[in-house]
Amino acid sequence: MSPTSRVAIVTGAARGIGAATAERLAREGRAVAVLDLRESDAQEVVDRITADGGRAVAVGCDVSDAEQVDAAVATVAERLGPPAILVNNAGVLRDNLLFKMSPDDWDTVINVHLRGAFLMSRATQAHMTDAGWGRIVNLSSSSALGNRGQANYAAAKAGIQGFTKTLAIELGKFGVTCNAVAPGFVETAMTRSTAERIGIAYDDMKAFKEAEIPVRRVGYPEDIANAVAFFTGEDAGYVSGQVLYVAGGPLD
Repeated sequence: MSPTSRVAIVTGAARGIGAATAERLAREGRAVAVLDLRESDAQEVVDRITADGGRAVAVGCDVSDAEQVDAAVATVAERLGPPAILVNNAGVLRDNLLFKMSPDDWDTVINVHLRGAFLMSRATQAHMTDAGWGRIVNLSSSSALGNRGQANYAAAKAGIQGFTKTLAIELGKFGVTCNAVAPGFVETAMTRSTAERIGIAYDDMKAFKEAEIPVRRVGYPEDIANAVAFFTGEDAGYVSGQVLYVAGGPLD
């Protein structure tokens, strides 16, 4: 298989950062499996990719369900070929202050982010190690450093960083790298929901964030897709176990 035709899986790819990443990888010649909870949502991204001459399939999958994950990866391998690139982007928010946060709020976020990344990585790594080449990129967040009202999300995103470094250690000898991208404030449906949660107008939130970000603008999904594209590329084979904050300025 030529380098540009490698098969990529992007989870949570029906919108936002996931969709931008799927489309960016497709433009680089990757065959892309667009995974989301509902196949019909993922199909919209597939249609855009194929309209531009790319190869893509939509796959419905709950990444926190082991059986669904195994079936989804098998479907991708059958329809596109063995996956060599995995982007663990799927995520949800259940924001609340600690004393208001329910066990279900905690479990849902941990299961989608952390369990999902674990299950997807476990299911795809055999294809990568067999090929002697692989790229895993996990989406963390600046919230991993702590964020009011996001104890569940912050814990999940911090856990992603430890998970990333461990996979880099375990899989490196097989030609597989694992890195994490940690976005700062990015204009997505998720950040709009955060504005609603804290009861302020989204434009006011953006203006506040822009004033405190060194580059004086908020991020866009394409900014994150650019970083993911680097980590998944042929030239990134000596970069592994790293966490890259894409946040318009230093955070760590």
